[in-house]
Amino acid sequence: MRKSIAAKALSRSYSGERTWVFLVGLLALLGGALALVVGFGLLGEFRGRRPLLDPMALGWLGGHATPARAAAIVLGILLVVFGLRGTLRSLRPEPRPDLDLDRTEGAELVVTAAAISGAVQADAEQLGGVSRARVRAVGSRTSPALRITLWLHEGTDLKGVWEDLDGRVLTRARESLGLDVLPTAVRLELDTSAAKRVR
Repeated sequence: MRKSIAAKALSRSYSGERTWVFLVGLLALLGGALALVVGFGLLGEFRGRRPLLDPMALGWLGGHATPARAAAIVLGILLVVFGLRGTLRSLRPEPRPDLDLDRTEGAELVVTAAAISGAVQADAEQLGGVSRARVRAVGSRTSPALRITLWLHEGTDLKGVWEDLDGRVLTRARESLGLDVLPTAVRLELDTSAAKRVR
């Protein structure tokens, strides 16, 4: 359960694309396996020796040319539409959700994604051993998540930074936003200082 919750913060959700790729791959695998079975003659020698473009199927297509062309055109248009839709969905900027703290009519209270990111970033930069931080709020209005990148000074105690981040920064963020769960992906990097010039 924890793994699936934390995965929301790691990357954009591509569940739809993964499902389509899985289905297309499964169909290709089944088609290839069927072709091998037929080609090796496991369904009979006659079937294994028949040409790839079956004469009976070609004859049927020749006798029903107009419906076959119409079906091919419709299939082609559908493939283009789904392809363009998937491409545009993948290229659009990832939403940065604002969080509704109070939805009472006339007294709405909304915390913007920039405010959430800025507050968590300011807290994270106060941790010992952290030289700078970058925070991004992702997810949705009902299920927000955080992506945090911390640049650490050389020799910093990683365990101490992690405990402070989880115990102070993230706990404070959850309590301030009134959330029981705030999925967070943390990336740690070593802050490389400018090289000293040797004279």
